[in-house]
Amino acid sequence: MNTQLINSVSIILVNYNGADVLINCLNSLEKFIPKDNCEIILVDNNSQDNSIDIVDNKFPEIKLIKLPINVGFGAGNNAGAKLAKGKFLLLLNTDTILTNNILPHLIELMSVNQDVGVIGTKLLFPDGSFQISFSPEIGIKGEFQAQKIHKNAENKNSFKIIEQDFQDIKEVDIVVGAAFFIRANLFNLLGGFDEKLFMYFEDSDLCQRVRNEGYKIIYTPHISIIHIRGHSVKKISNKMSVEYRRSQIYYYHKHRPMWEILTLRVYLIFKFLYQYLKTPNPYSWEIIKLSFMYK
Repeated sequence: MNTQLINSVSIILVNYNGADVLINCLNSLEKFIPKDNCEIILVDNNSQDNSIDIVDNKFPEIKLIKLPINVGFGAGNNAGAKLAKGKFLLLLNTDTILTNNILPHLIELMSVNQDVGVIGTKLLFPDGSFQISFSPEIGIKGEFQAQKIHKNAENKNSFKIIEQDFQDIKEVDIVVGAAFFIRANLFNLLGGFDEKLFMYFEDSDLCQRVRNEGYKIIYTPHISIIHIRGHSVKKISNKMSVEYRRSQIYYYHKHRPMWEILTLRVYLIFKFLYQYLKTPNPYSWEIIKLSFMYK
């Protein structure tokens, strides 16, 4: 590997008990990504499965960071970025699979557009169908718009319209963190991900701060990656629903005006109080307490 890593990419993956998908991801990187202008850094969040053995035995060239506790997605990527030497960072989920070398297109697109700070790629489900990987700016209006997009995605005809609308490179507010290409100097300038966000909204928060610095965020459909969406949270959905709301409230306090913060709090209180009265659930009660007590 070129030790200078001039004009190169550092690919960072954060893993937590993802052995069942990790090997396919790493195999695809080994197959399609040249080693002479790229480094791969895997941050393990204290996995209790055989993830570490897979990396040690099958992919010894990967730089492995073993964290003593699960610090979450954002903090894990930050740990990897501290060791990264590339000019660009590709933050990649372990439940992704490459089908070609996506780096030349990303590097060229970023290099000729100096006002672009982040690029998101087209994502596909394992069956090859289109996956929504972009979002309007987070806020009361933006969340309604995002819900409408995902609701329309359930209708075949409406979904085709969405896909057709994203056939060309276009500027967006947010791209998801599953495949997140960013300038390393910009990532470092912003201090990376906000580590108060353990999971959810960390990519939205970083995109907002990138835009606050005057950079654009663009989506490109000219390269694609397979993404097995939701793998990391399938088994702990109730806990993650609380974490989602905690992160949402934190994000609103950080970026949104007071009237939106109050609107969100009232909405969450009534929504989950109704759910709790209908079917008592400790997770619903946790969200109600968050809505009242969060500072």
